[in-house]
Amino acid sequence: MSPIMQARLKRFKKNRLGFSCFILFIIIFILSLGVEFIANDKPLLVKYDEEYYTPVLKKYPETTFGGIFETEADYRDPVVQQMIDAKGWAIWPILRYSYQTPNLALAVPLPAPPSKENWLGTDDQGRDVVARILYGLRVSLLFGLALTLFASVIGIMVGAIQGYYGGWIDLIGQRVLEVWGGLPTLFMIMILVSLFTPSVYWLFLIMLVFGWPALVGLVRAEFLRARNLDYVRAARSLGVRDTTIMFRHILPNAMSSSLSQLPFMLTANITALTALDFLGYGLPPDAASLGELLLQGKNNLTAPWLALSGFFTLALVLSLLIYIGEATRDAFDPRRQ
Repeated sequence: MSPIMQARLKRFKKNRLGFSCFILFIIIFILSLGVEFIANDKPLLVKYDEEYYTPVLKKYPETTFGGIFETEADYRDPVVQQMIDAKGWAIWPILRYSYQTPNLALAVPLPAPPSKENWLGTDDQGRDVVARILYGLRVSLLFGLALTLFASVIGIMVGAIQGYYGGWIDLIGQRVLEVWGGLPTLFMIMILVSLFTPSVYWLFLIMLVFGWPALVGLVRAEFLRARNLDYVRAARSLGVRDTTIMFRHILPNAMSSSLSQLPFMLTANITALTALDFLGYGLPPDAASLGELLLQGKNNLTAPWLALSGFFTLALVLSLLIYIGEATRDAFDPRRQ
């Protein structure tokens, strides 16, 4: 690691608020990746008739545990639980609900208020709110990170080409970006999404089409400044290829301004996905979604736990990303010693 990068990491760690938010965000992200081991309607481990089974990782028919059906066992069924307890035991997750599991034992109208069984209550279909939040958080984070990564790669490549070559390439590229940036992004995404069957891949592709210009301006400015420096001119005179100069010599020096913007891009992507889900143009209806939880809160004003749960979840995650972005921006600022 170069001394410059070491100094930047040191400045980032000195920002206590930003570094603490980064650690907390990493913990939340890691926990969201293994959410099946925290909230699930299947046991983590089952011992039956001196054999061990992992239903959370593999599907087993009911006949495995002495049942009569060849379909996958319903481990919440009292009959299946009695058969397992008769010849073994089962270890369950902390929360015995998945994001699509309804609580069929409720004695109150839906959506049900918070209780010992459902810590944050249920939605209007009887599904546990905590499980919906955990699974929806994973979907939002993975979707936002993937979209940020692909959009950054495309934006950096376009900005590098414009800034390095300049001239007509830069002029035409800027006019295209002005037209592209003038389009009402949210409305265009809603129109295009409505033309296709709801799918995560279509939604990702459409949002990527409108999200890649975010870094073009920053990278273009860095390449315009660096293309006339002495080390670039020396490389040209030695016959070094343009692609080598762009991506081996100039790009590492231009990455500081781009890296500092990634947390803000991730924040914008998560917010856009939530807004689309709230409006009904986002993920498929059977997917776990924070935006869908907020929509249920709007449609069920007598159940404030729905809106409050979704609001505070988004507020926590987006606040962490904002503080991480500010700490990263300060750490990569060349004016700071």
